[in-house]
Amino acid sequence: MKMANSSIIPIKFLILVALANICVSQDFDFFYFVQQWPGSSCDTKQGCCFPQTGKPASNFTVHGLWPNFNNGSFPSNCKSVENSFDESKMSDIVPRAETSWAAFSCPSKKKTNSTNSDNMKLWKHEWDKHGTCSHSVLDQHAYFDFTLNLKDHIDLLQILLNNGIKPDGKNYSVEKIRQVIKEATGFEAGISCNTDASGNVQLNEIVLCVDKSAASRSFIECPILPDANCPDNVEFPIF
Repeated sequence: MKMANSSIIPIKFLILVALANICVSQDFDFFYFVQQWPGSSCDTKQGCCFPQTGKPASNFTVHGLWPNFNNGSFPSNCKSVENSFDESKMSDIVPRAETSWAAFSCPSKKKTNSTNSDNMKLWKHEWDKHGTCSHSVLDQHAYFDFTLNLKDHIDLLQILLNNGIKPDGKNYSVEKIRQVIKEATGFEAGISCNTDASGNVQLNEIVLCVDKSAASRSFIECPILPDANCPDNVEFPIF
């Protein structure tokens, strides 16, 4: 009997560890859905590179879908053997992702002679760092499919164009950008900026929040918005 009891303890311990891991993967409060303006990614000192498929359309592209906590911190790199990135699971998603979730960073010259950005590398990074932490809600395929559906549902560029805010290199009020997005979506948006090669501050990313359940089109009011780093007026660069 003693031997039987001692063999049960490790099994119970392993079960507890497994349950703890599941809880960790579920332990987030909401998602940040982040879209970026490619003109702002390219109009910097670092510049940008286009994918092999060519220059993407002049539109906002997905940066990522990021699990977040209500206090502003976030889980990351919740990788395990069961949720490791699998390129084969992207096969039916690639055509949509190439259009709506394109990479713009240039490859390291030390690693490759290519002058093209690498979409698959970006998607793997986003899954490894952020997607894995939502694995209890969204597996890899569902994570990308759900995010692209969000992108299709919220046409940020059209919302801005409808209100006279154009990617024409002119300056626009950040408050006006927030206002028209809220009028169109019903929710407050986070706005982030970066700096172009000449030192001008420009519109870079727009953030909306999504319920942790990842139900269809489940936008919510953000429990906390990303830190604002924009002045009152920012450039909306041409792309």
